[in-house]
This record gives sequence, structure tokens and C-alpha cells, in this order.
Amino acid sequence: MALTAEILLEDMNESERRRAEVVESVLPQVKEAAREVDANAQFHMPHVSLFSERGLLGLIIPEVYGGLGGGLRDLAAACFALGSACPSTALAFFFHCSAASRGLLAIEALEEGLFTEAEAPQVRHFAEQVLHSMGRDGKWFANFASESVKSEKAAVTISTIARKVEGGYLLNGVKSFGTGTGIADVYLVTASLEGVETAEGLCTFFVDPNGAGVRPRASWDAIGMRGTSSGGIVLEDCFVPEESALAIPGAFTRCMQMSRGSFVGNQMAAVCGYAGAGYSAYQYAIRNLTEKKFADTGKPIGTAPYQQELIGKMLVDLETALMWLRRQLQLETSEPPLKPKHEVVKQWRLCKGVVAECGFNIAVNALKASGTSGTMGDPARYLRELSMGVVQAFPAERGRLMAAQMEIEGAEQSLFGVTSK
Repeated sequence: MALTAEILLEDMNESERRRAEVVESVLPQVKEAAREVDANAQFHMPHVSLFSERGLLGLIIPEVYGGLGGGLRDLAAACFALGSACPSTALAFFFHCSAASRGLLAIEALEEGLFTEAEAPQVRHFAEQVLHSMGRDGKWFANFASESVKSEKAAVTISTIARKVEGGYLLNGVKSFGTGTGIADVYLVTASLEGVETAEGLCTFFVDPNGAGVRPRASWDAIGMRGTSSGGIVLEDCFVPEESALAIPGAFTRCMQMSRGSFVGNQMAAVCGYAGAGYSAYQYAIRNLTEKKFADTGKPIGTAPYQQELIGKMLVDLETALMWLRRQLQLETSEPPLKPKHEVVKQWRLCKGVVAECGFNIAVNALKASGTSGTMGDPARYLRELSMGVVQAFPAERGRLMAAQMEIEGAEQSLFGVTSK
């Protein structure tokens, strides 16, 4: 059986294929709900139990923690397949899986001896909470880092403060974006220790979505990715007990050292969902152009020269996106590594923008090819969904600028910074 994921990942091994078959098994339900998700601007809650029951919430969690044992290749393939069915669901699933880095990278850092003997038990306890919750327990996670405050020197600036109190910490701040707001079983929140104004103060906390001091920031009603529930949260004296915190100074930055590539090591999978949506937009246009006929000749309307020009442009953009993603996957997963980390990150800055722009271009040309009636259905939805790729925090222009700066100045922009209020 041909799998949707194989359009991106052409060289799956036997284990990867088994995991891709699990993803394929949920695509009919995901696709069936896609229009409702978009129209209502709400995540389809039955997907939580569907994904949990199939083990997909532990897709990239090692089997020892109850997961399916996949890696970045599996996540990229899954996001592509889900994106072809419902881009919003693909993005929500990606952000859930991104939380796994808080456990996986911590375990790797422990193995590399980056923590002292005294620190190790706390780090391991926190990491295993993350991994068991996602794998064995099938919990859906939301990962909150982004904030509205910006900095020229850091990609994400953290102003949320964690103040030490008896038995734990009080969190105060506003997270402007967090996919899974109101739908996740568990929130992971990044905050800065009070009084520490460098990235060494960044810490991670388990937050109960229904606990005191935490509430939704705003409803998510963007142009696209409307069913991701990304409105963010407000934290007002939200108490987190010590056992639910990884608050060792420098722990966050030490864990991030273990990431081979972009950000926390799995970011490239996010745009695979955009590529999957672009693929579906192209397929929709082709069906439309072959099934509809000219009244006078009976030929498919896709035989018109201007229609074929649009088809050619879509093919170029689709193949371009797929080639960039395959190359990025190779750089981030090959053993031994093909390039040093700064080169992999530089490539990622470019890849993200290229794929986002290609997906949007496919959607534009699919809409053109579908004619006036196409504005009523899926082509219009694909256009809105894929427009989100060109307005995100790392648009193509910013990625090219950052890659050029790395090329000339030889330094990567900081991933995280902090600011005091």
C-alpha cells in the first residue's frame, strides 16, 4: 500500500513504515473534519482520543517510555501526511510532539555529563515525567514559550517570571502563542527565574491547564491554521510545585546544546505540514482540471495553455519544497553528521522560508486554476492555511537575513533571551 508519507520520505525502513501506517490510519477521520475545523476555528476534540488510542501522541518517544520509538524522520513524514488532510491538525500535532524535546534533550545531556551528580536526579525526574506522560500515558501537550515582547538579539524573548516560594514557584506572565490552548492535557511553560537576566535563568514548568492562576489569553481567529487553538495563556501567581519544575540555572541552555539542528531539534517537521497542504492543493487542482471538460470539445479544461502554465509552476514549487525538506532531514539525521551544527542551522533558516513560500505559491496557483467557483471550497482554504507560513515569526525574508549574517559574521542569532518587566 502506498502511504501519503512516502511522498516526502521515499526511503523508509521497515520500522518507519509501520509507524507511517498508524498515521495513515487516522487520515480519513482527520480529512473528514478538516472543513469543520477551519469553518469553526476550533480544534476537533475527538482527535485527542483518536491519536492517543493509536499511540501517536508518543510517536517520537522511545519504546522504553511507552512510545512508538520514532525520530525526526517519522515526525516529518507524519506532519506531511496530516498536513495533506488538515493543516491545522498537523500543526497542532507538531507542537505537541515538540514538547518531547524537553525530555529527550535532557536525557541526552545527562548522558553527556552536562549535569552534576547532585543535579542529575532532578533532571532525570523531570525528563521522565515528560516522556512517560506522552508515551505511556498518551497525554496531549501544549508548549508555551513565545511572547509578544520582542528582541533584536533573540528569536524568542521570555519575560514570564518564576519566583521561588516555599514548596515551589509562582509564575507570572503572558504567553502570546501556544498551540493547544484549552485542548491539551498538560502545559509546558518556559519562564525565567526571578533576578536572572540571562538565558541561564530559563526554566521549564509543568502547568495544570485547569489550575488556579492560569487562563486563556484570547480566542484564536487568524486567517489560517484556525483549528490549532493557539491563543496563548495568562499566568497570574500560578503555583507550580518543585517536583513539577526543571529550575536548575543553566539547565535549559545545557539541554539545548544537544540539539543537532534547528531550535530544539525538531522544528523542520513543522513546515512539512505546509508542504503536505501544498501537495493536496496541487492534487485538488489537477482533479479539477482533468475532470471538468470544455463544452464544445469535450477536452479537459487543463489542456488550455494558461492552465498548463499554472500546472508547471505548481510542479516546480512542489518539487522544490520536497527537495529542500529531504536535504534538511538528511542534515539533521545522518550518522555521522554531514555538517557542523551552525551550518545545519543556517541551512534550516533558508529551508523554512523556501518551503513556506513554495506552499503559498502552490495555493495561489491552485486557486487561479480552479476559477471563480474555487473560492467557495478547498482551494480558498488551502490559500488561507498556507498564508500562515509566510507571516510566521520566521518568514522567508528573516530566514535569508539570518543565514546571510551567519555566512558573513560567523555567528548565529541567540535562540532565547530574557527581559525584565
